[in-house]
Amino acid sequence: MTTNLSLNIKRELYQVCVADIQTRLNTIKATIFELDQALLSETKSSAGDKHETGRAMIQLERENVGRQLAELEKTQHILSKIDVNRTNQTIGLGSVVITDKMNYFLAISLGEIRLEHTEYYAISPHAPIGRLLMGKTTGDTIAFREQHFEIRAVL
Repeated sequence: MTTNLSLNIKRELYQVCVADIQTRLNTIKATIFELDQALLSETKSSAGDKHETGRAMIQLERENVGRQLAELEKTQHILSKIDVNRTNQTIGLGSVVITDKMNYFLAISLGEIRLEHTEYYAISPHAPIGRLLMGKTTGDTIAFREQHFEIRAVL
């Protein structure tokens, strides 16, 4: 594979991941805004216990969404560490790995990404197969779930 083609594939995979994270961040921020508005608009009614239960439920949901936001921001930070203009011989964060069975993008856990009739799986380096791939090079073989994968290229 030519270097330009390799970098284009990596850039496209990276952009799909960035767009997905941005969409999820926007959704979560909109949810937080709506929950904050709901908390502000809750007014004391004659049914005091009912009011307090409603506020508590909204507050719990706000805390859950806040945790999701924190996790997404961590994921976004991991993505920001990837240099899409750099290729290495050794598999690491940001590597595109071509094997005889599947293709991987070691970045974040996003799942299947299809580029020009080719499937890639965006996985975290901390995922079980990601940990096996880290540090390997072209020609190495890994065993995962009773299957053997030969690494054909590292982009």
